[in-house]
Amino acid sequence: MNCEFPLPLAANALAVHRPRVVLPPNAPGMRIGLFGGTFDPPHAAHRSACLLAMKRIGLDRVWWLVTPGNPLKDTHGLAPLAARVVVARALAHHPRIDVTDLEAQIGTRYTYETVSYLVQHCPQAHFVWIMGADNLRSFHRWQRWRGIAKLVPIAVVDRLGPSLYASAGVAGEALGYARIPEAAAKTLPLRKPPAWIYLHGLKSPLSSTALRAARALHDH
Repeated sequence: MNCEFPLPLAANALAVHRPRVVLPPNAPGMRIGLFGGTFDPPHAAHRSACLLAMKRIGLDRVWWLVTPGNPLKDTHGLAPLAARVVVARALAHHPRIDVTDLEAQIGTRYTYETVSYLVQHCPQAHFVWIMGADNLRSFHRWQRWRGIAKLVPIAVVDRLGPSLYASAGVAGEALGYARIPEAAAKTLPLRKPPAWIYLHGLKSPLSSTALRAARALHDH
C-alpha cells in the first residue's frame, strides 16, 4: 500500500483535523453537577432543580448537557441542537451554570458513555449526576444504569405527582443500600459511588414533554 506520509505523521495529520473538544470551566477538586436532557424546551424547573442541588450539595458549577437526542424518547420534531443550546443558555442565565453540547462534540449517545468520558478526562473533579425524580422512575431503562451509579454519585430532585414515589421503583429499590440521608447532602460529591440522595423541596409540575405538547397544539 502506498502512503505519502510515515504513519506517525499521518496520525498527527488526523489529530489536527479532529474537532477540538471544549469543556466548560473545571479544575482539580471542583464539585460539578451534571444535568442532562434534550431541553426541548428548557423550563424554569430545570433551573430551579439545579440551583437547589447547587445549594444543598455545595456544588461549584453545574453543566447542562444538551443531548442531540434521547434514546428513550421520540425525537420526531425535536428542535435543532444549536437552537436548544441558545435557548437553554438564555434560560439558565447564571454565572455558575454552563450549557454545553459536549455529547455532540465527543460523539456519545448514552449517559454512561458521556460520564465515562468526563471521569476519564477530568479525574480530579468531583462530578455529581443530577436528575428529576421522574427520571429515577425510568432509570432502570437507561443503558448501563448500574454502571452510571458506579461512576458518579447521584442527586435526585423531587417533583410533583407520582414521581414522589420514584424511590420505590426498580432503580430506587436496587440502589436503596447506597442512599444517604438528606442531612448529609454536602458530603455527596466526595463519596465513593454508588451513593445517591433524594432532595426534597422542589414541587414544580413543569415538564418539557407537556410544554412540547402545548407547543404542538399551538402550532396547529
